[in-house]
Amino acid sequence: MKPILTLLTALLLAPLAALHAADYVRIPTNDAHWKPVRAYVEETPLTEYRQAPEAAREAFRDLKYGVRIHWGLYAAAEPQTGEVSWPLLTMSPTERQSYQELHRSFHPVEFNADAWMRLFHEAGCKVFAFTAKHHDGFSMYDTHTCVKQRVNWTAAGGPQLENCDVAYSIMETPFKRDIVQELCEAARRTGIKVDLYYSHPDWYDADFRPYVRHPVQVPTSPDLRRTTNQVLMAAVRTTEETARMMARHRAQLTELLSQYGKVDMVCFDMWLGADVWPQLRETIMHLRRLQPDVMLRARGIGNYGDYYTPEGFVPGAKENTAMPWMVIYPLAGGTGVRGKWGYVPDAAQYQDAGWIVTNLVDTVAKGGNFMVGIGPNARGTFHPRAVAVLREAGAWLRINGEGIFATRPRPGESWGEGADIRYTQSKDHRYVYAFTLQWPGQQLVLKSVQAKLGSKIMMLGTSAPLFWQDDPNGGLAIRLPADLQDSAQRPCQWTWVFKIETAEHDPSK
Repeated sequence: MKPILTLLTALLLAPLAALHAADYVRIPTNDAHWKPVRAYVEETPLTEYRQAPEAAREAFRDLKYGVRIHWGLYAAAEPQTGEVSWPLLTMSPTERQSYQELHRSFHPVEFNADAWMRLFHEAGCKVFAFTAKHHDGFSMYDTHTCVKQRVNWTAAGGPQLENCDVAYSIMETPFKRDIVQELCEAARRTGIKVDLYYSHPDWYDADFRPYVRHPVQVPTSPDLRRTTNQVLMAAVRTTEETARMMARHRAQLTELLSQYGKVDMVCFDMWLGADVWPQLRETIMHLRRLQPDVMLRARGIGNYGDYYTPEGFVPGAKENTAMPWMVIYPLAGGTGVRGKWGYVPDAAQYQDAGWIVTNLVDTVAKGGNFMVGIGPNARGTFHPRAVAVLREAGAWLRINGEGIFATRPRPGESWGEGADIRYTQSKDHRYVYAFTLQWPGQQLVLKSVQAKLGSKIMMLGTSAPLFWQDDPNGGLAIRLPADLQDSAQRPCQWTWVFKIETAEHDPSK
């Protein structure tokens, strides 16, 4: 009888499981941060778990543009190169010990959360992301958790584990102010949404060994072959150490989602490992209960996440998934993987505002958001060049933001034409916004748009309608008047936007 009941139960539950699987928006299978965890993170989450609701995903899609701030002890390390935590992996023991002691003098006396948010608001940003804790393990907020085991890199006889009882946080610096709290409060006063970054691995807390190239490794570590320079070999974690690690990981995330009001996004980074995935999964479910609407970055948690982030590049076409996405791209240090997330002292290494606008337009046309990365110095201020570039991009958005914010991509492959034309559309599909990345001359020909009969076509930032007609070869031809051939008479320096009421809303057709 029992096998029959089991079979009947399976038959009854199968349709429910299929419906559950269909409910999920999924990360692309080629995402670089899905690959390390796909062997043990189930593709379809447990039936009792739900991703953020559709309303939260829609609000995420409306944002379009934000700023990403990497800030921590690395801002006080010398020389300043714009690198964040990663140089720890190639430091000598003496350098690592010095790095760990930076918190004793970290005192960003010029930090002003309201000034930051005024800048971001002027820049047109709708959301900011901030590194509550990066890989180096230093917490930029008032955590009540404590590290119980770390490395003394300059111990007599060589590096060794030692017991400790420290928060390793901003509250143990001369500054003694909760930076995350001040930023969250200032953001809400300014109407900017909150995205808190949190690194799964922790390179200060030795309990977290050996995940993601931790400076403390164990003989069985799969990352051992990839770890560089001065690795401290230690025993495999004990059961007690594992429990302590996962308890602290959960407690810190609970603090971030309990102490700072509504958090719109949590930006996870990296991953842990198969051996602790059940505990991490329960933590994610716990966070969902704390804040059901929070959007979780998919790194380390696969399809338990709600959005993912192409890093250092804009996808060449629309992404092959319905999961919301946001390009993250540093402003300085070079394009792609060469970019630097932290403070870069050399003004010449910063991109210009046209770079921001071009990447923003390209990303939004394909259905994503764009987040530009900058970092302040040890005093808490941004490079003047970064400030100027953000403000220039904000000036462009004040003229052309109608075609960016709260828009949606056009269907199929109609997001662009060639290298220089990109499109968005209003949510009701009434208007199409055509972006030309290069000045088109005396006439702009758009092959995939048909305007409503008798409607007006406007260039955003100007007041006079433009003459247009159906192009004999299909599409639309817009004449650009003589005064606009003078670049000084145009509403902006780069990427011009045309608002077109489309023929599909023309009842005569």
